[in-house]
Amino acid sequence: MSRTLIFANGAVNDGAKVQQAIAEAHADDVQPHIMAADGGARQAAHYGLAVHSVVGDMDSLAENEQAVLRANGAIFHEHSPQKDETDLELALTLARKQGADWVRVIGAMGQRIDQTLGNLQLLAAGQFRGYDVAIVDGDQSVRALHAGIHQISGQPGDTISLIPVGGAAEGVYTNGLEYSLYGETLLFGPTRGISNRLSTASASVSIRAGVLLVIHTASDA
Repeated sequence: MSRTLIFANGAVNDGAKVQQAIAEAHADDVQPHIMAADGGARQAAHYGLAVHSVVGDMDSLAENEQAVLRANGAIFHEHSPQKDETDLELALTLARKQGADWVRVIGAMGQRIDQTLGNLQLLAAGQFRGYDVAIVDGDQSVRALHAGIHQISGQPGDTISLIPVGGAAEGVYTNGLEYSLYGETLLFGPTRGISNRLSTASASVSIRAGVLLVIHTASDA
């Protein structure tokens, strides 16, 4: 398995999910690829992680910071500021091209609502379907579920929210959640899927059509 940790240039809220992501990235003595989306390099340094690659238009990193990263072996993938993608989208695309099949993004939530929504929306993008990618922040994680059967692992009492994106999610079945769904349709807009809970340590979600964002909040958060 090829694992990549991507550090975005948003605020980092340390917590159980962030620590879990870093530990999982290094599991089985695997050295993950550490990627920074522009100024996310500072977030990686906060955790004592050496950055292997930096992606973006470099508008958030001072020249002296870039020089230090280059001296430490980081490879820069520079893009023009006049681009159609955010730095995080460029980073996710690069990780995919490099063969990563497991990616966790840290620092993707911040004070700008547009950037936060854009980052969450990326998870549901078609080019990342079938790709184990999640955003982690503090005690929360977010990933996209496409049509199929998916497993959710955690602790009883963890909060699970299922939010349709890009339209309705149809034929939704759940097992192991406090409030079960039986082949139902979750419409885009209404808040039907907010604040469910794990009733066991493992749950399943089945979707016939559509995309759901699953937001998992640890019960001790």
